[in-house]
Amino acid sequence: MVDVGAKAVTGRTAEASGFVRMSPETVAAIRERRTPKGDPLETARLAGIMAAKRTAELIPLCHSLALSHADVRITLTDEGAQLWATASTSAQTGVEMEALTAVSVAALTLYDMCKAVDKGMVIGDIRLERKLGGKSGEWKRQD
Repeated sequence: MVDVGAKAVTGRTAEASGFVRMSPETVAAIRERRTPKGDPLETARLAGIMAAKRTAELIPLCHSLALSHADVRITLTDEGAQLWATASTSAQTGVEMEALTAVSVAALTLYDMCKAVDKGMVIGDIRLERKLGGKSGEWKRQD
């Protein structure tokens, strides 16, 4: 692991996003609460939050962080599900990996919850949107 012992403890926040493309029939099944395994949106939201808290167990050499906040938001569109995750802490290193892990696991959970309806879903566009805190201050994706 990288030694962060000399770095200052500061408030840090990261936001990540992703998208799960799915058929219009799958979107309709979610909206109409007709998916066989139950509510995929709430299950995916909880899975993403739980994953953020366990990021250091999943990513080698990632620092273990005590999160002060983690959240996942999912919005259905006509093309699929837009996912956003936020993670925050006060620490010597950032929470980018926690936010990215939250989005990734939430997307995988959506796939698992809906695969009986649509095996052709595509998970993609997972990326860091913004980070705050630390020596580098604020970074925001530009495009």
